[in-house]
Amino acid sequence: MTRTFRTAAVIGAGTIGLSWTALFAAHGLTVRVSDPRPDLAEAVDGALAQAAPHLAARGLDVTGLADRVHIAAGVTEAVRDADVVQENGPERVEFKQDLFAALAREAPGHALLLSSSSAIPSTEFTEELADDAAARVLIGHPFNPPHLVPLVEVVPGERTGEDAVRAAVDFYASVGRTPVVERREIPGFVGNRLQNALSREAVYLVEQGVVTPEELDTVMTNSLGLRWATVGPFLGSHLGGGPGGYRHMAEHIGTSMQRMWATLGTPSQNPDQRERLIAAVEQAYGSSTYSELTETRDRRQLAVLSALDGADKEEN
Repeated sequence: MTRTFRTAAVIGAGTIGLSWTALFAAHGLTVRVSDPRPDLAEAVDGALAQAAPHLAARGLDVTGLADRVHIAAGVTEAVRDADVVQENGPERVEFKQDLFAALAREAPGHALLLSSSSAIPSTEFTEELADDAAARVLIGHPFNPPHLVPLVEVVPGERTGEDAVRAAVDFYASVGRTPVVERREIPGFVGNRLQNALSREAVYLVEQGVVTPEELDTVMTNSLGLRWATVGPFLGSHLGGGPGGYRHMAEHIGTSMQRMWATLGTPSQNPDQRERLIAAVEQAYGSSTYSELTETRDRRQLAVLSALDGADKEEN
């Protein structure tokens, strides 16, 4: 560890911020949460109660979890003694510019200033900051819910310091995440760009009447989702090439794959098409509540993580 992390400030208590709060507290940090929502205390209590069984299933001690979480009266109080700040505000450059100016001003000089931004690179909202402040700002983008899904994309800005990058990697590893440092800023980073590329084709296939939304999800969860959860696209292709590996795949199947790339679709998503798609998704999943669907998702994600843990232990 390049630094010691004892206190975390979570700024913004939507779905992502509340999940971060539970994760940080489960790893023994003191967490101060700030959000203008009037039901903040109730939202935090509910999120901790919901996340506790998941965290316990991952081997964490959730005894006294709520005792480590404190509601702050505002941003200044939340970040006053923070070693790390995790921002989870709206995806608007102007909002983040103002907020990070306040964070740089109010947080201790050693505090890491991290953003959960899912699309906006930090360089876009740190232009007005002094060099020493911009040096400790970077993206720490999770996947929902971050207390379960391990990946955190660590994306430094143009003026982020190398020590801040190393500290961010250490911090996320210390709370059980899998940080990946990305070498260049690009809108949407890596995970969301991959997700959007796949989503674009998924929407196109439904628009064209090839499959329904539910059928497409069945295709994914029974093929690519299963494969990619264990090996990822490149290793999957390397194995798909047989003993000749990725070279064989590229040289012998690459041409036909390139022809297929040319046929990939762009959804029209005009108002009528968009409404039809929404109606189709609602028909497929609208009979269950949001809570029921998320419970099923999280239970299955836990099962996948536990199975992979078991496989890794057997391998070692």
